[in-house]
Amino acid sequence: MTERVYLDWNATAPLRAEARQAMTSALELCGNPSSVHAEGRSARKLVEDARAIVAKAVGASPRNVIFTSGGTEANALALRPGLRRSSGAPVERLLVSAIEHASVLVGGSFSAPTIEIIRVTSSGLIDLVRLRALLVGRPPALVSVMLANNETGALQPVAEAAQIVHGEGGLMHVDAIQALGKIAFNINNLNADLVTLSAHKIGGPKGAGALVLAEGVAGLEPLLRGGGQELSRRAGTENVAGIAGFGAAAKAALEALETDTNRLEALRDRLESGLRQTPRAIIFSDAAPRLPNTTLFTVPGLRAETAVIGFDLAGIAVSSGSACSSGKVQPSHVLQAMGFGPELAQGAVRLSLGWSTGDADIDRCLEAWRKLAGSLLKG
Repeated sequence: MTERVYLDWNATAPLRAEARQAMTSALELCGNPSSVHAEGRSARKLVEDARAIVAKAVGASPRNVIFTSGGTEANALALRPGLRRSSGAPVERLLVSAIEHASVLVGGSFSAPTIEIIRVTSSGLIDLVRLRALLVGRPPALVSVMLANNETGALQPVAEAAQIVHGEGGLMHVDAIQALGKIAFNINNLNADLVTLSAHKIGGPKGAGALVLAEGVAGLEPLLRGGGQELSRRAGTENVAGIAGFGAAAKAALEALETDTNRLEALRDRLESGLRQTPRAIIFSDAAPRLPNTTLFTVPGLRAETAVIGFDLAGIAVSSGSACSSGKVQPSHVLQAMGFGPELAQGAVRLSLGWSTGDADIDRCLEAWRKLAGSLLKG
């Protein structure tokens, strides 16, 4: 039987060997990390070691890393009224870009009347002029802009946006879930106040994530109250095995970052060169800086769900956009925000690569696409 090709890394990455080993070892421990006996201290050490690794990965202090159940919870924890710089006024409003993940678009704990949308350009980049207009002369706002879009791979001008936000007394939240392990960044060069991460995008386990705070951020109220875990910022016994796996995956991803980035960008470019041989093929956000591993494409008349099934029958796993919404037959909100009509927005297919992707996988994908295009785009 021919081995399947996995090209849906932006949805989730396979579990890294390092993460599996760390989790297996953690599962052998019986201690609660809040207990003071030897067993508890052993569990606590695993949590704190992972916290230090995740903090280092984004240039933060370990005391400012809050472990969560994943990216969605981390985003919900970040989007809270009352956040402030230690010497500033609390935020009263939320501004989110039109291409954010669903867990950000819902607005966290902000009420609907206090949420406003930042439009984006046809290349999928936030409109900084519009952002400034939404901030000037108005109460302080928390602004949420993802570093890398999960569908198009477009890299947002986060540092420039943060400069505008801070100039108007606001705070900057960056969803960096798709960027971690794919491009180099840290919380300081982003000029961010809050950064959210997720383990399973970098080869860690599903069900582990983190909210990372910059120094000087205050006013964060916990979503979950109870015990004093995570310095009283997230109650509940820590997922020791998941956190250990997160730390191991982060360490492995950062060690391989430069090599993987260059190799994947070359593979992506070869993939897109082959896709462009199909008449009228569109590569979204190709004029913008992008993740090295991500391609979102379509051809007028293509139905994404049909193409995804066709790829799957050919032994290739791809998606029709965000894994959190691709099970629903609806146009991509990201492409609609970029100004594309329903015909193109509901026909986009996402191909995303990872550390085990090779030339043979690109060859298989292009061969399958040529056959699919011939049958799905007749007439």
